[in-house]
Amino acid sequence: MAVQTDGRRLRGMKTRQSILAHAARVGSAEGLEAVSLQRLADDLGISKSGLFAHFGSKEELHLATIEAAAQIFTDEVIRPALAQPRGVRRVWALCNSWLSYLERGVFPGGCFFWAVAEEFDSRRPGPVRDSVLKKKGYWSYSLQRAVREAQLAGEIDAAVDPEQLAWELDSLLGGANSGFKGEDGIRALERGRRAIQDRLTRAATPAAGFLD
Repeated sequence: MAVQTDGRRLRGMKTRQSILAHAARVGSAEGLEAVSLQRLADDLGISKSGLFAHFGSKEELHLATIEAAAQIFTDEVIRPALAQPRGVRRVWALCNSWLSYLERGVFPGGCFFWAVAEEFDSRRPGPVRDSVLKKKGYWSYSLQRAVREAQLAGEIDAAVDPEQLAWELDSLLGGANSGFKGEDGIRALERGRRAIQDRLTRAATPAAGFLD
């Protein structure tokens, strides 16, 4: 009986993951408001009552979708960059992984979090917006931490403000995301890479040997 129960639980977890992965793809391209139990039931061929077993409300579905998208983002962007040693190359790896995740079409609508942050702006307070801001805040923290570590390693000038540099890098990434979704396409990512490399080159110390 225990084996059967564990098997059902595992299948349920896999089904939930599959549902949320699809929900995140829809949310990135069409916005979270397009993610509903009925929409997912139609797209995935699952009964609406079956979806209710996983999510009790639309808000619960949206919050779970954000969590799933955050896990995908961590796996696709943050973890690969952490393979680089602390220093300016890790900062660059974080930015390059971010651009690569757009390039590889992990989410069809570009960056999931830029999309839903625009949708759930200050005019739409509540748990969903709070969750989005928390996830975006973690990305900002990750960039700032990488910059600070690079400073401690002597690879970024001590006069550089870590928060300011991280903000500039994130802004360049956001611009690349907007261009990528617009008419510029892949050229926006190439321009984003050049702009970020230029900014890091100016911030790096000679000892860093960045781009050597």
